[in-house]
Amino acid sequence: MAHSFQNGVSRMNCHPEYYLRDGNITFHVEGTLFRVHRHFFERESQFFLQEFARAPQGGTTDTSAFRLDEVTAANFTKFLWVWYSPSYRRGSLSEPKEHWLTILELSTKWQFLDMRKFAIDELEKLDIEPIEKITTYDKHKIDKLLLLPAYKLLCKRTTRITAEEGEQLKIPTLLRIFEARERARSAAEGRRAGATSADAGDEELENILIDVFQLNSRATNQQGTQSQARSDATSTPNVNGAANGHRPASGSGSVSENFLLETVCHRAD
Repeated sequence: MAHSFQNGVSRMNCHPEYYLRDGNITFHVEGTLFRVHRHFFERESQFFLQEFARAPQGGTTDTSAFRLDEVTAANFTKFLWVWYSPSYRRGSLSEPKEHWLTILELSTKWQFLDMRKFAIDELEKLDIEPIEKITTYDKHKIDKLLLLPAYKLLCKRTTRITAEEGEQLKIPTLLRIFEARERARSAAEGRRAGATSADAGDEELENILIDVFQLNSRATNQQGTQSQARSDATSTPNVNGAANGHRPASGSGSVSENFLLETVCHRAD
């Protein structure tokens, strides 16, 4: 059972599972203390390695715990599960999609490269709806070669892409999907009148998508690595969850972008 104590004016709760007696680093997340093993963070994260170097005594006691903002205690628990779960050690994993998305989010944020790869590998085993998979992988700059099956499903779909789906995909991706569908339809019509992109052969459609999205393995991976490196250099989060870079402005998009979106979705039959 979790226990708690008074620290100044804040009542602190020790996590019932991840406040370990032999732990040697303490984190404070949403009023909950997690005491775990420092070597995981030093071994796998350049971000935490630098943070520990800046504050050598930080986290050595409960009163000097490293405070992690912009993460919930529930999500930090999922993150720690990777190291401490018996099912992980046995290789018998059956966690839901949301679990791996949380691990992907935090491992990317905190630069745990091996854990990020592990989360991607597990997500690849799941059946994720194409729109969600594309937007998630694009957000985290994951190798676009892994999106080839999702692109194919969208091109094979007999129904048009809705405006709502188009808003999620963003204009560049939407335009490429539209181009691939048009090229696949033209190729299929060369064999049968009235054919659609859904009638294109799998290998034929795959080659079209590789060309349209420029899915060259080496170039794609290098581009993703360089983009991630630039992102880390300009917007590295600190322990308290802030960022050094600028956040993109939020909004519904310009009139011209919305018009283009509606036009493409309407034509993408």
